[in-house]
Amino acid sequence: MVEFFKAFNWQEIFKATTVLFAVIDIVGSVPIIIKLKETSGSIHEARTSFVSFGIMIGFLILGESILKLFGVSIEAFAVAGAFILFAMALEMILGVRLFRDEVSGKTASVVPLAFPIIAGAGTMTTLVSLKAEFQEINIVIAIIINVLIVYIVLKLTRRIENLLGEGGIAILKKVFGIILLAIAIKLFTTNLQALF
Repeated sequence: MVEFFKAFNWQEIFKATTVLFAVIDIVGSVPIIIKLKETSGSIHEARTSFVSFGIMIGFLILGESILKLFGVSIEAFAVAGAFILFAMALEMILGVRLFRDEVSGKTASVVPLAFPIIAGAGTMTTLVSLKAEFQEINIVIAIIINVLIVYIVLKLTRRIENLLGEGGIAILKKVFGIILLAIAIKLFTTNLQALF
């Protein structure tokens, strides 16, 4: 218990929370969430939040070991995630449909929402970086804070949708599609360089 309080640091929690919030970018993902709700019918907010939390905590503790076990580097993992984000960005920008499988709200809550949108390659790579800099307990608290934010945004998506209207959502989809495309390209090029 004494060790816990020694490791507990508000400054580390704040920094880790801010970094994770920027990487997860749940507010920027609102157009994607709306799109997923349209195709799947509904999103299970609690399931998405719980699965995202589980993936992040699991990767924080066992991430590097699991990837090494399969002979996969973090860079290769990030490149694979970049392809998925790239495809989703093209759907948003061009209005084409690349993912042909019909997904239910239950399925969409896990893939692609919990992974790779929320707890994707970028988030996982960030967690490994944070682990090298901060105490684990502070990173866990930062993850909990971000998962709560994710849950709130998912719950309020319908209100955000009503506030923006169809025109606003269409514009947001295009704008965030381009941003998502840029993130995918950056994730791809950065990690591809590291691979070779």
